[in-house]
Amino acid sequence: MIDVILKKGKEKAVLHRHPWVFSGAIEQVKGKAANGDIVRLMDAKGSFMAYGFYNDQSRVALRLLEWDETVEVNERWFREKVGVAVASRSNILTDGTTNTCRLIFSESDYLPGLIVDKYADHLAVQVLTSGIEKVLPVIIDELQLLLKPESIFDKSDASSRGHEGLETQNTVLAGNHPPDRVEVKENGISYNINIAEGQKSGFYCDQRDNRKIVASYAKGKKVLDCFSYTGGFTLNCLQNGAASVTAVDSSVLAIDTLKENIILNKFDTNKVTTIASDVNKQLRKFREDGDLFDIVILDPPKYAPSRSALDKASRAYKDLNRHGMLLLNSGGLLATFSCSGAMNMETFKQVLAWAALDAGKQVQFIHQFCQPEDHPVRASFPEGEYLKGLLCRVI
Repeated sequence: MIDVILKKGKEKAVLHRHPWVFSGAIEQVKGKAANGDIVRLMDAKGSFMAYGFYNDQSRVALRLLEWDETVEVNERWFREKVGVAVASRSNILTDGTTNTCRLIFSESDYLPGLIVDKYADHLAVQVLTSGIEKVLPVIIDELQLLLKPESIFDKSDASSRGHEGLETQNTVLAGNHPPDRVEVKENGISYNINIAEGQKSGFYCDQRDNRKIVASYAKGKKVLDCFSYTGGFTLNCLQNGAASVTAVDSSVLAIDTLKENIILNKFDTNKVTTIASDVNKQLRKFREDGDLFDIVILDPPKYAPSRSALDKASRAYKDLNRHGMLLLNSGGLLATFSCSGAMNMETFKQVLAWAALDAGKQVQFIHQFCQPEDHPVRASFPEGEYLKGLLCRVI
């Protein structure tokens, strides 16, 4: 096994079991390791620190796996990690109201670069590191043994694969090609999703708990759901008795699927207005037309992919939320989210304070949203905490 020597003074994060070692922290590589190989990380004095995946093309040159030198990182090690992750989600799926969730969440489940989502009897996989790519056959075999899915589909089209020297993939890994429409249940609501063609891995199960919380306020209310995708918040609000919901998304395919989901759940189509449009443009139009709502939901895509983009993203979040606040009746609720890991909660609160000031509104924070238990945050890897949100009363 190849030894990678850490620079003197760079030991702290490794000792605290953070799983990333950046290329600038490496003093020397003794030998020639191929990308994705498992190597030994040694400190400057030559003492063992951890085993990890190596990749000299990535800014994160080492993704650490195991800190016990006596534990061999082999096929059995990976099978055990997969098994533990899958078993830890069992309580989400036991009552029959939900059959979709994230089974494996990358570093947070000790498998850096591996995402596995369950959609009824189908699995969607994203492989984001060269190390996981090398052991993928073992992982797929273990998933088949544990779950016996009808299909396992590779959705590894994330741009981050390029940083690891990997090409995008979009192919069947096991079983049959998933059908164009897979029906899943979440919170007792049915959704038709398209695994192969849908955004990300096909659905956003990270908002499962937050949809229920927002919907608990929706009875008898006029709701605006922005960046609605296939209707997660819309359908939960309808289930809880919303008077009306207006859903806005730029994707025509997403809006068409949302309409299908309304019919699938036998909700009253007369209560729903769907608009395929750029959200920011549509918010301005609502303002010009004098439309007001009781609840506004803002669940935009990632505005800050890195810390360097945070200032620009903060301005975009402020402008978006200012428009949302201006569309609320006095005392109305703004449910607003950020899925940018670089945006922490305190910064997000400050952005909303600036938006309220510009809008001439007063804001009370009455609830904080986070990601659900199938998207755990590892204590030694705070970067795994990406989804945050606030429920605001706007006066």
